[in-house]
Amino acid sequence: MTSPFTSAAILGAGSLGTALAKLLAPKLESILLVSIEEDVVAGINRDHRNPKYLKDVILADNIRATTDHREILDFPLVLVAVPSSAVRSEAGKLATIGLPANTPLVSCGKGIERDTGERLSQILRDVLPENPIGILTGPNHAEEIATEMVTCAVVASHDTDLADALQDLFTLPFFRVYTTDDVPGVELGGAVKNVYAIAAGMAHGLGVGDNAVAALVTRALAEMTRLGVALGGRPETFSGLSGVGDLIVTCFSEHSRNHRVGHAIGTGKTLEEAVASLGMVAEGVPNALSIHDAARKLGVRTPIIDGIHAILYEGKPAAVAMRELLDRDPRPENG
Repeated sequence: MTSPFTSAAILGAGSLGTALAKLLAPKLESILLVSIEEDVVAGINRDHRNPKYLKDVILADNIRATTDHREILDFPLVLVAVPSSAVRSEAGKLATIGLPANTPLVSCGKGIERDTGERLSQILRDVLPENPIGILTGPNHAEEIATEMVTCAVVASHDTDLADALQDLFTLPFFRVYTTDDVPGVELGGAVKNVYAIAAGMAHGLGVGDNAVAALVTRALAEMTRLGVALGGRPETFSGLSGVGDLIVTCFSEHSRNHRVGHAIGTGKTLEEAVASLGMVAEGVPNALSIHDAARKLGVRTPIIDGIHAILYEGKPAAVAMRELLDRDPRPENG
């Protein structure tokens, strides 16, 4: 199928939004980056570079930026690449300007809303109930997308025509895209893995060794699958790119913000110091609250999530939480 899209607007001009603009520039006639940061907009339009995120990436001439959400109305496709905490407010802006009901929305972030426990596509559906919705996710660090390193991704949608069109749009020689209709599964994998990346970073910071980190990530996959299925995903999805694939890259990559936060805590910094040193949003920090809440409401056994929640929000030392994980009662591996 040939993509029907000739242009696109991207909500959010952070690392992800910038990388997606760079990715799609060869496929589209024009791309609009929408940001609330005036210095970012000015830098992109003046220098064809983002002055705050992915500073070394040169952006093509068909990419421009604006702070005016009303300009989105000129584009047939909208990618939502803002932090999860901003999705509802940004969707509200789209509703306020009168976004046409036939304009597809593509959720590119990863997270679960704190107060409602809703996935990002559910937030978009709440605010813009008529618009077609897709999800782009997987082991997709913006730094590598922007430099055209080989990447695979998943497009999910209940609308198969939209999924096929997005697959065609995003497919490039270095960017391979698969499709699925398991919307809950891919979104949950992308959200939950952020918490486990904090755990992996803490383990590395504590210096517990490769054997222990490998065991931690393996048990995280089992826990992720258990919780994800309880929340509506299919088991096989968590064995794919948006599950184990995203888990691996986030738990071990130097680009992982969540791993970096966890590593800082593991070496003795407070949560506040770790987040401040990062200078960007690490979705696993707020997601630890919403995902812990969801697990408790469903009664799903999630010892790793519980441990990270205790470290981040109950003052438990990372070394103590790690020891408690190892001291748990023995059980069958698949039990």
